[in-house]
Amino acid sequence: MDHKTEKAPLPLENDLADRSRSSDNFPRWVTTLASLAVGAAFFALWFWLLPGWLGFTVAVGRTLNWRWLAAIPSILGFAVALRCIWDFGWTGRGTPVPVVPPSRLVVVGPYRYVRNPMYLGFVVGWIGLWIVFGQANLMVIAAVAAVALGIHLFVLFYEEPTLRRKFGEQYEEYCRNVRRWRPRLHPWVDDPRARF
Repeated sequence: MDHKTEKAPLPLENDLADRSRSSDNFPRWVTTLASLAVGAAFFALWFWLLPGWLGFTVAVGRTLNWRWLAAIPSILGFAVALRCIWDFGWTGRGTPVPVVPPSRLVVVGPYRYVRNPMYLGFVVGWIGLWIVFGQANLMVIAAVAAVALGIHLFVLFYEEPTLRRKFGEQYEEYCRNVRRWRPRLHPWVDDPRARF
């Protein structure tokens, strides 16, 4: 009788098999670089498309010097968005693109204050640029309001249900403590021991 003996997989083989199954096991630098590449592409696309669409022009007249003060919140807003992109890669082990989402719930940095800091950072950044360079008209304001409503509906009907299915009680606890659009004054600290 011929008995075939199966060779038990080595720990290294198990580790490699696990790595191929989950982005969570990729080295942090890989997911962070992927997230930053996606973020850079997103920034480049929007900085290429939006200025002309929003009617941005450079005005250097004396009466408009005060408008350059809006560059400060603009830079801060984009810095928050960039930090969120970093957190998606480093902490979440994924990217902002829904096709390659984070495999861990991101509740660090700006996410401790508000659930959607990346969107808010972009909004503050673009409003600042609009003040510096923009020429608002009713049509553009209506279009921006429609985009904002679209983002809100996307968050409400796609992002939040997806996160609830993926992270369950952990996400529910986060939602109970951190608001969707209005930042907290003090950062929320997730204490797993206090949850149960």
